Amino acid sequence: MRAWRGLPPEQRLAAYAALGLFLTMFLPWYQRNFFTVIGGKLLPAADSQTAWAAFSWVEAAVLLVAGGVLMLLFNRAEGRAFHVPGGDGGVIAVAGVWTGLLIIWRIFDKQGASSQGQYATTYGIEWGIFVALAVAAFLVYAGNRIRAAHIPEPPLPGEEQPAGRVREPVRVRDQRARGEQRAPVEQRARVE
Repeated sequence: MRAWRGLPPEQRLAAYAALGLFLTMFLPWYQRNFFTVIGGKLLPAADSQTAWAAFSWVEAAVLLVAGGVLMLLFNRAEGRAFHVPGGDGGVIAVAGVWTGLLIIWRIFDKQGASSQGQYATTYGIEWGIFVALAVAAFLVYAGNRIRAAHIPEPPLPGEEQPAGRVREPVRVRDQRARGEQRAPVEQRARVE
């Protein structure tokens, strides 16, 4: 919760999109049509499958993107200093584009049909995969909003502070609010 409060609104949008990607994996992505024998009669049947039920490298990549975006945002909220090529917004937007391309790939690369003797099974797509595609587009939008907001990354150790207002880590703000004072890193290193 502390990290969530430390996120600016643009980064919260990206967090919502990443959580949305994870949640869409519980929606029906695929439909399976098959025949079953009931009472000695061959009858058609169908069921829906979530992304978890038909897990492949595409679904694993979508899950990895959602987790990666959430970890990036959590580390930013904690004030950890690291630089990524293109900045946070650029990386998040590219992650959304990549996820969208993977989902489109999965739409056209559905499992098709299989047969065993006289029984056939066909696979199609369901509405949940389109929701996942929309959430990937929302992730691209959130990444572009972060880029447009020009939120500065925390400086690496030894770098000068950028001009303008710099967000301090959530931990430091919480300590200051509680009245705790910590010695600078150099003084703590000498004491230890």
